[in-house]
Amino acid sequence: SVSLVAQFCCGFFVILILGNFWFLAVLYLLWLYVDWETPCTGGRRSQWVRSWTVWKYFREYFPIHLIKTSDLSPNHNYLLGFHPHGVLVAGAFGNFCTGSSFKNLFPGLTPYLHIMPIWFGCPFFREYIMSAGMVSASKESVSYVLDNKGGGHASVIVIGGAEESLNAHPGSLTLNILNRKGFIKMALKHGAHLVPVFSFGENELFKQVANPKGSRLRNVQEKLQKIMGFALPLFHARGIFQYSFGLIPYRQPIHTVVGSPIPVKQNLNPTTEEIEQLHALYLQKLRTLFEEHKRNYGIPEHKSLIFE
Repeated sequence: SVSLVAQFCCGFFVILILGNFWFLAVLYLLWLYVDWETPCTGGRRSQWVRSWTVWKYFREYFPIHLIKTSDLSPNHNYLLGFHPHGVLVAGAFGNFCTGSSFKNLFPGLTPYLHIMPIWFGCPFFREYIMSAGMVSASKESVSYVLDNKGGGHASVIVIGGAEESLNAHPGSLTLNILNRKGFIKMALKHGAHLVPVFSFGENELFKQVANPKGSRLRNVQEKLQKIMGFALPLFHARGIFQYSFGLIPYRQPIHTVVGSPIPVKQNLNPTTEEIEQLHALYLQKLRTLFEEHKRNYGIPEHKSLIFE
């Protein structure tokens, strides 16, 4: 998982410091100081890294599919709201950071997956995630991507954030979105068209220890999330040679459906009412997208999205 790779990178950095290669650690710290703002200024993607053969096997393992429902003109910039977070956000990574599926379906658009700024403070790991096309989820970073005058940029934001991962139980359709309106304000300020994206199967990859709201475990997880900035879901799935327990995700298909764009006219100083109106429209379009496609991906007719 992402956290395991990050831990390995941090561990390697500690070894450099404690070993005979401390001077390399010092050089890297100097580089980190000089390069600190890069995750907020478009990152540093590498098509070579994004095309690694391992990502082909990663996508085929589940498998991961990207479904297009409407054309997205490269003459505009877009803000794609990705739902749900799941445990690993596997659909977002597989579709927007690897391979050529997005490029083939939406020619002329360059996707930028925005993730928590804390990950870019991890030595070496930051270079890896930037090379895959990931950038910071800070306001400055989103503004930098959406401020491209010629269009052709697509900010991909996991709207529910780390908090939503605590709801990532198989069958769960609960989204943390009612109080998340910052992305709406950003879309208005930059005139970026809004596009709802729903990833069917995202919550089916792991089983999570029961943590209903109000439970002791959930209270602890929420407190830790506020302190550290990221959530700690207690999850498990399968092992390498057995299917009863392990940390390898289950082989469940992921279908990431990209909806139709909601045209947004630039408004540098949107009022609260204007933000609320666009937010309500976005929720409506997201629900419609889910309802139109749920039958194709095994969602019972009586089940619908729950907004919190």
